[in-house]
Amino acid sequence: MGTDYPLDRRLPPDVLVGGSAVWSRYRQYPVFSLPWLSGRSVLFASIIGVIALLIGGAFGLAARDYSRVLPMAFYQFVGFGLMATVGPALATWVRHRGWSAVAERRGIVAAMGLGMVVSYAADAVTSARVKAMVASTIGPVAHPPIPHLGPVERAVSIALNLLVLAVIYGLFGGGLALRAYFGERRRWHDHRNRRALAEARVQAQRADLRLGLLQAQVEPHFLFNTLASVRALVRRDPERAEATLDALVDHLRATIPRLRDEHALLHSTLGQQLDICTSYLELMRLRTGDRLSYAVEIDSTLRGCAYPPLLLLTLVENAVKHGIEPKPGPGRIELTARREGADLVVTVADDGAGLQPGFGGGMGLANVREQLAMRYGARGRLQLQGRSGAGTQAEIHLPASPA
Repeated sequence: MGTDYPLDRRLPPDVLVGGSAVWSRYRQYPVFSLPWLSGRSVLFASIIGVIALLIGGAFGLAARDYSRVLPMAFYQFVGFGLMATVGPALATWVRHRGWSAVAERRGIVAAMGLGMVVSYAADAVTSARVKAMVASTIGPVAHPPIPHLGPVERAVSIALNLLVLAVIYGLFGGGLALRAYFGERRRWHDHRNRRALAEARVQAQRADLRLGLLQAQVEPHFLFNTLASVRALVRRDPERAEATLDALVDHLRATIPRLRDEHALLHSTLGQQLDICTSYLELMRLRTGDRLSYAVEIDSTLRGCAYPPLLLLTLVENAVKHGIEPKPGPGRIELTARREGADLVVTVADDGAGLQPGFGGGMGLANVREQLAMRYGARGRLQLQGRSGAGTQAEIHLPASPA
């Protein structure tokens, strides 16, 4: 097939040239396509119609015979209209034949050449009719005598006349469209290559993200430390050991099944992420001997909002590791969610050790920022700040949307 993209659909923004103005919107479609031809024909017919009426009106005014206005305008409209549309119409017919690329290009060039010949013949016929009408109304028009030319001068004159005719009929009959046709094919191939490269990059990012999520969801150190805590509690406090095991099972139940669902590794809801964080906090509460307390406050209408996996859990883990564990005595972590205009804001606040020098530059928070930038651009951001008194507050801002 000569055309490897649809002819009845608008071109991508990086392929089309112009087309933003009302009178040039036909350029949004492939050159020599039916939508392109119909839009161009309407535009040229409107312009030629106005010019033809002006010429007809001027002729009727000069001849003082207004019955000749419409006939004169008709001949002018037909002559100029054929000059403007025959070549593009033939080229459009060729492009819809489904020929090979080479045959299509040759056919379109031949069609434009044939259009110039037909346009010249049509112009000659209409010009003769116009001259006859002028002669019958106003009288014969006197022409200056033609000077005698030598062989060389005559050859040069003929060549110049042919060149002028070729330029006039070529440009008015769609010569610029022929140039746009070849440029469009080049821009389309460049667009296709850029799109393929972008898709490959997205697939690579998705693969990296999936691998990162797999590694984060099954964190060996977390499992080993929890099991070690259970082992230490078995003899000293069997009931707490049993409760810790139950909490670990609940946490794994909330995370492990998602490893089998590739879609779930990349997409989630705020409610699902809060459930994972809640099971994690309950497990950490038992491991710390009730030194940790927590609260989760969220409007139930926000649970169905789309939310990237594990970003929130990363903030909760940081609050436990850098806020609660270094601080002597009890500590508290609070999770809240709210709407701010079109954004969803989730806050993780603790009353722990507070912001320390160098905090915020770790791999976990860097991954959070990278995922927010990749998914949401400038609308996704992470904010860290110290709380009055003691502690840290981390907020994730991203567009609120249903899952």
